[in-house]
Amino acid sequence: MLSDGCDILIVGGGPAGSSCAWGLRDSGLDVLILDQATFPRDKVCAGWITPAVAELLDLDLAEYQKSHVLQPITRFRTGIIGGAAVQTEYAQTVSYGIRRCEFDAYLLNRCGARTRLGEKFSSLERIENGWLVNGCLQAKVIIGAGGHFCPVARWLNPEKRAEHSVVLAQETEFSLTPEQAKNCCVQPERPELYFSPDLRGYGWCFLKDGFLNVGIGREGEKNLSSVRDEFVQFLDYEGRIPREILEKFKGHAYRLYGLAKRTIMDDGILLIGDAAGLASPQSGEGIRPAIESGLMAADVLQRWQKGYDKAQLQEYQQKILDRFGPWPDKPAESIVPAPLRQFLGRHLMSTHWFTRNILLGRWFLQQHLPPLVRN
Repeated sequence: MLSDGCDILIVGGGPAGSSCAWGLRDSGLDVLILDQATFPRDKVCAGWITPAVAELLDLDLAEYQKSHVLQPITRFRTGIIGGAAVQTEYAQTVSYGIRRCEFDAYLLNRCGARTRLGEKFSSLERIENGWLVNGCLQAKVIIGAGGHFCPVARWLNPEKRAEHSVVLAQETEFSLTPEQAKNCCVQPERPELYFSPDLRGYGWCFLKDGFLNVGIGREGEKNLSSVRDEFVQFLDYEGRIPREILEKFKGHAYRLYGLAKRTIMDDGILLIGDAAGLASPQSGEGIRPAIESGLMAADVLQRWQKGYDKAQLQEYQQKILDRFGPWPDKPAESIVPAPLRQFLGRHLMSTHWFTRNILLGRWFLQQHLPPLVRN
């Protein structure tokens, strides 16, 4: 490996890492992104962004759509697996479907940072003026942006955390043939969300420009494959998607925010995105918090260019707590018994008011969350 040096080394080139680098593009800091993957690369994700994300990233949607998938979303089909579905319609576009392989590569290519792609992170050690990575990369600050399995996050959080805050997911995305598209009931402008009867997870179907995305995620689930197979059988029985067209699923994991404490910064080191465990506890949505945390980190790093000790980077942690809420003193538990909670949840999800205003408006679209103010 060739030796290299930089001010900021970002480990992970996904939306969190590339957004942080983009936020630092005019700072005068030398930013380097390290990722073991080469881009474009596959990423397990249903794949949609809200207008708030597009605005935050200053995306020219008309220009983006010329060469990338951008599917406007104006409706949803939701329900419990095995139960009736609720249709919700909007008068305007409330989200856009994207393909993560395209979206992530686009953000990385435009961020302005140097990159070392196809290179695995293998070691991290303290040196006098910062950090030494892989025995050859020197940096004043290390940013962990490598998702749930980020090696920087594991270095900062060596102890094992409670599994109840971790969601395991499996997903597949592929192009439909003309004959398959003719037999597919999923409509491009209307993603479909189906929740498990115990409300510990949900599955989805999403068609965007001829690409079908099907997946399921569950909290703390060790035997996800059998749950996935049951979900596929349900889709087949309902005639939503012919079972034979579903290809091999790929796995992923992420940590839900606010269910357990997590160390996200120390002297010269901080975590962003899924590495910091910022996925929405209600929907598992992680793109918006990934991008927001990356930009918040960039703002703090620009302010403290003469030093990056723990006291200074504490500002980043406070921004996270102010934006996403406090951590609990102990793992969160509900005082409502699970059977009652599930009964109430299933009843509410069959109503149009709850589905529109809480399930979709608040949990998935996060319409209650004001735009991020950067400073």
